[in-house]
Amino acid sequence: MFKIMNVNPFEESQECLFIGVKDTPEKFNGLLAQLDEKFENELTELVKSGDISAKSKKISYVHTFKKIGAKRLVCIGLGKEKELTFDVLKEAFGKAFKKVHANGIQSISIALDTFFTDSISYDDVATALSEAFALSTYEFIGYKKKSNEPEKRIEEVKIISEADQGEIEAAVTVGYAYGKATNSARTLVNLPGNMLTATDLANYAEELGKKYEFEVEILEKEEMEKLGMGALLAVNQGSNEPPKMIVLKYQGKEQWEDVIALVGKGITFDTGGYSLKTKTGIVGMKTDMGGAAAVLGAMEVIGELRPEQNVVAVIPSTDNMISGSAFKPDDVITSMSGKTIEVLNTDAEGRLALADAVTYAKHHGANYIVDVATLTGGVITALGLDKTGAITNHEAFFEQVLEASHESGEFIWRLPLTENDKKRVRGSKIADLNNSPGSEGHAIMGGAFIGEFAEETPWVHLDIAGTADTNKEHDLGPAGATGVMVRTLALLVERFEPIK
Repeated sequence: MFKIMNVNPFEESQECLFIGVKDTPEKFNGLLAQLDEKFENELTELVKSGDISAKSKKISYVHTFKKIGAKRLVCIGLGKEKELTFDVLKEAFGKAFKKVHANGIQSISIALDTFFTDSISYDDVATALSEAFALSTYEFIGYKKKSNEPEKRIEEVKIISEADQGEIEAAVTVGYAYGKATNSARTLVNLPGNMLTATDLANYAEELGKKYEFEVEILEKEEMEKLGMGALLAVNQGSNEPPKMIVLKYQGKEQWEDVIALVGKGITFDTGGYSLKTKTGIVGMKTDMGGAAAVLGAMEVIGELRPEQNVVAVIPSTDNMISGSAFKPDDVITSMSGKTIEVLNTDAEGRLALADAVTYAKHHGANYIVDVATLTGGVITALGLDKTGAITNHEAFFEQVLEASHESGEFIWRLPLTENDKKRVRGSKIADLNNSPGSEGHAIMGGAFIGEFAEETPWVHLDIAGTADTNKEHDLGPAGATGVMVRTLALLVERFEPIK
């Protein structure tokens, strides 16, 4: 796929050559000056006339008429150098890759040195382009009748640079691993509920475990009953599909210490149970396992890059269905922790499943916990569709999660968690907790409930109900599942510093 080379980029025979064009008042310099000379200064004229735009993320096609080895130039506008960030560069690459992919181009060269700036290193450029390549060219094929014509895809990307070839290759490997794993999560979320049951999700995790030599544990219903996982089992009561508690363990240190737990909600379809969703609200509930997909995607990155950290992934999985045996509002259930829960809303099922998963993560020695879930519509009301909501019980741990989200470009915003919020969750007259104290501050209530099971363990809750999918195509992918939080979780693990 990627080939790292130190050659003259203008002599390589290729379908197209990517070059970066900065918005500066000066003349071309370096490689671009050489290129302009080959075009007898016509590139300068094309910039002046606006046929080549240096504005941020503008893509311009120029046919070369055999003046260089490539058939066409793809000029990527980088804007003003001081305003160019890693995220903007990644989006610019994504836009360019999407354009050439749509045109059926199969081979690309990239003049990497034309994208380098004082603030963005060669390594960053290589990471951005490889991650963008994976993300922007992703497609979910689906189940339409296939065309007999073979699909043309980009098969070769030559990265040409005078920088250290080993460093460039390492950066490309990292970026592509992050992008590819995000795509894996996207595919899981895009799968319909009848093609991704809890059993299917467990089988996927087992295959991932075999590939990367993770320790794998899949708890069946009988084992959950013995362990007293009454919260997850209650959600499963109405289903014909057996539940699964999925565990993957990666040991990157000599001792099993400073363990980070990644806990992902794996509700493969959510009807709302007897607190039934509307006919429009129920559509799209195949995505309710977006948290599980994010965790499995992060584990794929961890398997590829092998960081020196200890990680346990825990995924409680079932669907939430209606039948004569389904759990009901007013039921009281007992979680694995021993805490009893009054069920006031069967559509607040994700937090019940996560309650037992968080407890089980602690059973596996978790010292830090991040749970990820498409948990509440309330987070969309509060923050919109482009922000992930966060709640925490530990400032220093949250700062590390926040830093990882900044680096990944996956925006999160912290919601408050007060003693009054905790009192509302503890407000049942007949049980230790209730699972839905009301619609006010709904996103906070969902997180506060899970926090009752994290207890004193440093914990961050991420509500991705708004960000797990999108109805609009964007520079780094199509409409549909986004794979959000794969990169944040993986970066957290990679960069994590134990808290003293």
